[in-house]
Order: sequence, then structure tokens, then C-alpha cells
Amino acid sequence: MTIATADLYDERGDELDSLALQFHDLGGRVAFDGPVRTVRCHRDNALVKAVLATPGEGAVLVIDGGGSLESAVVGDLIAASAVAQGWAGIIVHGAIRDRAEIATLPIGVKALGSNPRKSAKDGVGEVDVPVVIAGVRFTPGRRVWADADGVLVER
Repeated sequence: MTIATADLYDERGDELDSLALQFHDLGGRVAFDGPVRTVRCHRDNALVKAVLATPGEGAVLVIDGGGSLESAVVGDLIAASAVAQGWAGIIVHGAIRDRAEIATLPIGVKALGSNPRKSAKDGVGEVDVPVVIAGVRFTPGRRVWADADGVLVER
């Protein structure tokens, strides 16, 4: 059971960073947590698809799409693959698509918004590197918690 982020912050305070961006809760689960995995990509989801097709073991994929809403980096097929592989959640600093279908899946998905336009599939980007989103650093292996109040990550 995931602990509420507000309660967790009350307990651990300065050990955690709080992401100030206001993400939409778009998956079938609002609260989720797990170790951080990362992908940095811009309007190209080939690496996202490849990573989410591997065993997630309860991890959360943090995707730094540079905040782009010009095309989606996660759709229903990729999200369904993540569910099948045991991922706890996906946090997208960018857009997703297939919102209605993703909302029915038992996975947490937070994103800035949606766009029906698909992204490139060239494999441009980086996997499991530290990424900084709105001043908050997400380091692979650190723990992240997300719920209706927002996102916390270990420093």
C-alpha cells in the first residue's frame, strides 16, 4: 500500500524533493511508487517502448520529454506492455495519447497532457541517466512516490 505523499513529506521532509509541476493523473491508478528508471527523449518513443517491454519489477519510469506536448511518447499499447511487465507507473514530462484506454489500465500514469499525434521511432535519447524536471533530480535507483497530491523523490 502506497503511503500518502503528504504524510511521507511530514515524516521525511528534507530527505525528499517535491515536484511542483501539476501533472494530470491519467492511468487507472492514482497512487504508485517504486524505484526510479529514466528515459530522456524528445518526441521519439522508441526507447520508452523498449524499456517498458522489459521486466519492471515495480519500478516507475520517469520520462523526460522536455515538456513537449507536440506528440505523445506513451500510448495504450506501450502502457499495456508496461502493465504486463510489472511496472508500477510512468511519469511523463510531456504528452501521452489514448487517454481513455490508459485510464482503464492498472498502472499509474502522470503526464502534462495528451496529443493524438504519434512520435518518431528513431531511438534517439538516453536510458537510466539522471534527469532534471522542473529543478527536481530523478536518479535511477532512488525511490519515487506519486499520488493525487503530487510527486516526491528521494534526494
